[in-house]
Amino acid sequence: MAVIASIVVALAALLHAYIFVLESVRWSRPSTWRIFGVRSQEDADTLRPMAYNQGFYNLFLGLGAGLGLVLYWVGLTAAGSALVLFTTACMVLAATVLVTTGRGYLRPALIQGTLPLAGFVLFLFA
Repeated sequence: MAVIASIVVALAALLHAYIFVLESVRWSRPSTWRIFGVRSQEDADTLRPMAYNQGFYNLFLGLGAGLGLVLYWVGLTAAGSALVLFTTACMVLAATVLVTTGRGYLRPALIQGTLPLAGFVLFLFA
């Protein structure tokens, strides 16, 4: 069970790293900001500082989950489990907050929160 849980958590971490790339590295590309429902260059320019900052939050959560996995598998199981559970819980809570911002955010919240939720539950019982 720990192997499956780790794979799911690793996928959640990679997803959050990908979101970082979109929000903090590739935001200036119209194909990227349209993914987030931004309709104009002017709006993208206005939102750029927020997207940049938000991308780093996603990166740090992904790195935390990855570090937790490393700690877990090198024998520091308590510390690794705690870090994995904390970061995946934060990912799920961030997705929950996203849902509260409007009905149009349900799909992105499900994309952002499903893997971490599954990873959290699997890791909790591993």
